[in-house]
Amino acid sequence: MPVYNPPLRDMQFVMHEVLKVTDTFREMPAHAEIDVDTINAVLEEAGKFASQVIFPLNISGDTEGCKLDPKTHEVTTPKGFKEAYKQYIEGGWAALSSDPEYGGQGLPLAVNQCLYEMMNSANQAWTMYPGLTHGAYASLHTHGTDEQKATYLAKMVSGEWTGTMCLTEPHCGTDLGLMRTKAEPQPDGTYKLTGNKIFISAGEHDMAENIVHLVLARLPDAPPGIKGISLFVVPKFLVNQDGSLGARNGIYCGGLEHKMGIHGNATCQMVLDGAVGTMVGQPNKGMQGMFVMMNAARLGVGNQSLGLTEVAYQNALAYAKDRIQMRSLSGPKAKDKPADPIIVHPDVRRMLLTAKAYAEGGRALALFCSVLLEKVHSHPDEKVRKDSDEMLSLLTPISKAFLTDNGYLAATECQQVFGGHGYIKEWGMEQFVRDARINMIYEGTNTIQSLDLLGRKVLGNNGATLRKFGKLVGRLVEEEGVNEKMAEFINPVAYLGEQMTKFTTEIGFKALQNPDEAGAAAVPYLRVAGHLVFGYFWALMAREALQKIAAGSTDPFYTAKLQTARFYFAKLFPETATLMRTARAGAAVLMNTDEALA
Repeated sequence: MPVYNPPLRDMQFVMHEVLKVTDTFREMPAHAEIDVDTINAVLEEAGKFASQVIFPLNISGDTEGCKLDPKTHEVTTPKGFKEAYKQYIEGGWAALSSDPEYGGQGLPLAVNQCLYEMMNSANQAWTMYPGLTHGAYASLHTHGTDEQKATYLAKMVSGEWTGTMCLTEPHCGTDLGLMRTKAEPQPDGTYKLTGNKIFISAGEHDMAENIVHLVLARLPDAPPGIKGISLFVVPKFLVNQDGSLGARNGIYCGGLEHKMGIHGNATCQMVLDGAVGTMVGQPNKGMQGMFVMMNAARLGVGNQSLGLTEVAYQNALAYAKDRIQMRSLSGPKAKDKPADPIIVHPDVRRMLLTAKAYAEGGRALALFCSVLLEKVHSHPDEKVRKDSDEMLSLLTPISKAFLTDNGYLAATECQQVFGGHGYIKEWGMEQFVRDARINMIYEGTNTIQSLDLLGRKVLGNNGATLRKFGKLVGRLVEEEGVNEKMAEFINPVAYLGEQMTKFTTEIGFKALQNPDEAGAAAVPYLRVAGHLVFGYFWALMAREALQKIAAGSTDPFYTAKLQTARFYFAKLFPETATLMRTARAGAAVLMNTDEALA
C-alpha cells in the first residue's frame, strides 16, 4: 500500500524562511494579525485530514469509480467519499480562505494552497469536488449581483453546496466561440438554457445537497464568436426566497465519461433542458466572469500535479531504500545483505531527485503565486494590486503547464523506480501516472497555455511583464553575484536571464512575419521560461539554506536542500539550451510537411 506524509517542513521553509509571508501579510489589514504559529498549527491539522481521512480512499475510489442511475440521473460517488466530505465541512476546511462576510475564516490564500496541495497528494479525484467550488465562488464573489451573492455564497463557503464550471461542448473544446448552448430570456428576468456540455468535473454527485453550475451560453441576439457569450448561474435545485431548496432544475447528468484516470471524480455529460438560470455580469460579457474561474482552475491544476509529484516521490523513495537488487557499481554497500538497496544506483537517484527537485521548485512557485493573488485581492495599495495581477498573469500559464508537464514526468520516473511493481495497482504508482496525465490536458491544454504565455503575456505587451520578472532575477544576481558559495546557483540563472531577452526578441520578430513561428516556438518557449522561474526560486532556497548553515545550523534539511539545488542546476536546468535550439528551428520543418502527413 502507498504512503503519504504531509511535507510540512518544506512548506514552512518556503513560506516563512524564503518568502517570509507573514511580513507581506502585515501590509494587508485583513491578515495583519496572522502569525507563523497559527499558520503552522492549521497546516498540521490539514495534513492530518489529508493523510488520515482521504488518502485511504484513493485506491478504493479509483477501483470503484462513480455510478450513474440513468433513470434518476443521480450519481453515487465511491464508498467513503460522502462521509469524508462531511468531515471536511465539519472541520471548517471549506471556509478556510473565504470572505468572512459569507461565513469564511478569512485565512490567507497561501494556507489554502498548502491544504489543497496535501489533499491533491492524498486523493486528487476526491479533492476536485470541493476544489471546483472555489473557482465558482470567486467568479460570483467578483461578478455576481447582490441577490446572487446572498443566495449562493454562504452555502458555497460552508461547503454545503458545491460548484462547477460548464464550458466545453461536444463539438468544441477550447474554442468557445463555437459554443451553441442557448439562453432564452423570460418575463421574470430569468433565462431558460438549452444545450449540452461535456467533461464537467463534479457535475453531479451525492456529496452536497445542491450544485451551483456556472454555465456559458448564447442569448438569441448574441453576436457570433467569443464576443457573444454570456455567463449564467444554474443551480441543480432552484432556491426559494427563504433560501430553502425548491424544485429540481432542468440540468442533469446524461452520462459519465469513462476516463484513463481520476475515476473517483464524476466527469459528466450535462444536459440543459430548459434549465432556469440568472445572468452573471453583463450580456455577451460572460468570459469576464468565467476567466476568474478559469484562472483559479489553472493554478489549481498546477497544484494537482504538484501534489502528485510529491506523493509519487515519497513512495518511490521509500521503495528504493527497501528494495534490494544487484550490487553497487562501486562495490557492495549493504554487505550484510545478498544485494544492495536500489537507491545506491546512480540512475535511480536521478529519477528520485528529478521528482524531488520538481516538487520543491513547484511548491515555491505555487506559494509565490498564492501570495500574489492575496495582494491582488487584499493589498491596500492600488499599484501593488496592479503589479501583482500583472505578474500573476504571466506566471499562471507557467504554473499550469510547467508543473503539470513536470508532474507527469516525475510520476513516470517514480513508477520506473518500482520496475515491474510500478504497474501493479496495489503499489499506487500506476494510478499516480494515470491521474497526472489528465492535468496536462484540461483547463486549456499545455499547448494553449504556451500560446497564451508567448502570444498574450509576453509578446502582447512587448515583454514588459517578463522584464519585470527579469528585474527580480537581476536583483538577486546583483545581491549574490560576488558570493562564491552562490556561484553554482546564481550563474546559470543570470546567464539564462540574459539569453531570455534575445531569445524572446528573435521569436517575436519571426512571428511578426509569420504567426506560425509563434505556434512552433511556444511549447519549448514556455519550458525555458519555466526553468528561469524555477531557477530563480531554487537560487533563493539555496541562499537561505547557505545562510542557515553559516549561522551554525546542523539541521540536515538545509544540507538536503543544497544537494537538491545542485542536482537541479546540473541535471535539469541545462535542458534550456536544447529547448531554445528547438524553438529557433522554426515553423517550416513543421508546416512544409503535407506529403509526410498525407
